[in-house]
Amino acid sequence: MNTIARLIAKPLAATMVGALALSAPLAVTAAEAPAARASSQTDDLDRAVAALRAITTLRADFTQTDRAGNSVSGTLTMRNPGRIRFEYGRDTNMLVVSDGRALTLVDYDVNQVERWPIRNSPLGALLDPQNNMRGYGRLVPTSSSNVISIEVRDSSRPEFGVITMIFVEDSGAPGGLELASWVALDAQNTRTTVRLRNHRYGVSVPDSAFTYRDPRRSTRRPG
Repeated sequence: MNTIARLIAKPLAATMVGALALSAPLAVTAAEAPAARASSQTDDLDRAVAALRAITTLRADFTQTDRAGNSVSGTLTMRNPGRIRFEYGRDTNMLVVSDGRALTLVDYDVNQVERWPIRNSPLGALLDPQNNMRGYGRLVPTSSSNVISIEVRDSSRPEFGVITMIFVEDSGAPGGLELASWVALDAQNTRTTVRLRNHRYGVSVPDSAFTYRDPRRSTRRPG
């Protein structure tokens, strides 16, 4: 995998740690939502959370783009609660996967594995019932009535950055909303945009989809 592809691909792990925080209960503070608008904001936030939680399984194509416009593509596989796999195309020899306990980034070109325990990330709010960490969301105005944009950040954990998630009204999607894309800005001011397309819901997803071959024990490319 070339250097550009690696630089684009690596931020996805950090992006997913933050993005999945949206599946945890969201709170809107009084400062962010005046009383006159609080009900509407809460309704849309609740709808977005409900839509994500309504997904049993999902497979979709994704394109990940950096600030300079360089992009890599692959396939997302998801199974609730908390299991996710981002498999890149063959020119990007990298994998990002969550088994519900840890988020793992595997770089097969350099035989490197990086893991983040779920309990140490906002993802823990979705997967670990003993974890009280909460994401904080606010509605971002859009120019279309069928688009909901939500900015999620945890002010107490700035290292997780800011995630802006875009949902589009779609009667065929669970909960009536489809997650179309998200933009992540990490603590180093690195922006990553992930766009999803060709969503397939309710597909069969085996447990093996959320495992990986450890490159430190083998030199073969993942099958």
